[in-house]
Amino acid sequence: MKAIIEGVQLDVCNECAKFGKIIAQPKRFNAKEQIRHMQRPAQSKEEKTELLVEDYAEIIKKKRELMGMTQRDFANKISEKETTVHKIETRAFSPPISLAKKLEKALGIKLIEEYEETHGASKGKRIDGFTLGDFIKIKK
Repeated sequence: MKAIIEGVQLDVCNECAKFGKIIAQPKRFNAKEQIRHMQRPAQSKEEKTELLVEDYAEIIKKKRELMGMTQRDFANKISEKETTVHKIETRAFSPPISLAKKLEKALGIKLIEEYEETHGASKGKRIDGFTLGDFIKIKK
């Protein structure tokens, strides 16, 4: 439930709610909704992340040199500053994913790897440990 305790809105348990002003009660399910809610299978979330390969600077420099282009020529080709290309090749600047995609297309190389993470839903297990209420000093 939500309560305001010492001017701060918090989600608190019933026991801690008595130390503040209750502003919202948790939604109560009827018996059918509770059964349906409890029987719902745990859903796992899949998260895809695009990351730059570790040795991006060496890959870019080698490919650019193989194509016979100077940093200035390459910068003009991709509409970027020469200093940007230099900083990327010396690892002084890590290009954002949008620029890395532009570099991939211009050089015909692979700079971005896609990682997939799966996060399983918790099964309602209570974690033993401290709560915020354990650290609040109560004025008497």
